[in-house]
Amino acid sequence: MSDPVTDPMTAPEPGPFDDIRNLLKAMPGPDRDAQAAVAARDATLTKPAGSLGRLESLVSWLAAWQGKAPPTFDRPLVCVFAGSHGVTRRGVSAFPDAVNRQMLDNFAAGGGAINQICAAYGLGFKVFDLALDMPTGDITEAPALDERATVATMAFGMEAVAAGTDCLGIGEMGIGNTTVAAALYAALFGGDPAHWVGRGTGVDRDGLDRKVAAVEAALAHHAGHLDDPLQVLARLGGREIAAMAGAILAARLQRIPVVIDGYVATAAAAVLHAADPSALDHCLAGHVSAEGVHAEVLERLGLVPLLALGMRLGEASGAGMAMGLLKGALACHTGMATFAQAGVSEKASD
Repeated sequence: MSDPVTDPMTAPEPGPFDDIRNLLKAMPGPDRDAQAAVAARDATLTKPAGSLGRLESLVSWLAAWQGKAPPTFDRPLVCVFAGSHGVTRRGVSAFPDAVNRQMLDNFAAGGGAINQICAAYGLGFKVFDLALDMPTGDITEAPALDERATVATMAFGMEAVAAGTDCLGIGEMGIGNTTVAAALYAALFGGDPAHWVGRGTGVDRDGLDRKVAAVEAALAHHAGHLDDPLQVLARLGGREIAAMAGAILAARLQRIPVVIDGYVATAAAAVLHAADPSALDHCLAGHVSAEGVHAEVLERLGLVPLLALGMRLGEASGAGMAMGLLKGALACHTGMATFAQAGVSEKASD
């Protein structure tokens, strides 16, 4: 008689999310040998030990997740994922949905802030249009996406790193997506939904109330289906958030360090962290946003932001600025002379 637990005739069919769960199980860890090699060189450079502060640990982080020493910064890439949201019909944004397409045109023409940041620091830049003309479901009354569409969108995000890069910055564009991010945080972390809601693009008091009401309605509508982080992503997320989650995961599998942008981009990271607390070990928080409770979210995820500039633009602007610091940190590590090369006396032994 067949065992009903193992009998293939009675075993449950694999679901769309099983492939994602299997990839999470396959994530590699850091390369400790590469970190040791970075530390050994750092000890010979013409400076007091630890005098470059966090710049030194950033180089170690790059080496650990690239799996090589010295690490490189030859093909850095910033990706902006753009999506549209059905929840905007609830009046949750100060700007109309038309801005989505207009901003993508602006990026294409080189007119965005992120264009200037990437040009200044020599960063590659790509924008991904995630069906901008097809808004996701209104999360107050329907899932944003079904499971298959969520996985397909994550797979699309994974393709962002297919061309090859040695450091990835991720960001987003999407009217209404601070409401979506707030809903994700509320579902993942609990507490008063209003706690997670900020002013986004600058809504007034009434607009903020509408955002809170939308998040409360979304949580109520999907109650009973929010125990699984991937279900949370499907029901309350958006295409750009699913794509960013896919890009973060693909980068881990390909040993590419990731710099995460602000409040919305961190929501994608939070989903992965809820699924596996080690899923963000290869990630750096580029900055702490002035939007909402981003600082609290980063603390919950164990991410210490590199910058605190009061930014809340999105479009990977904070990630791009942080990548400029990474470039400088690595230049110090690889370009500085050693004590022997410079003829500088080392610290006397105790």
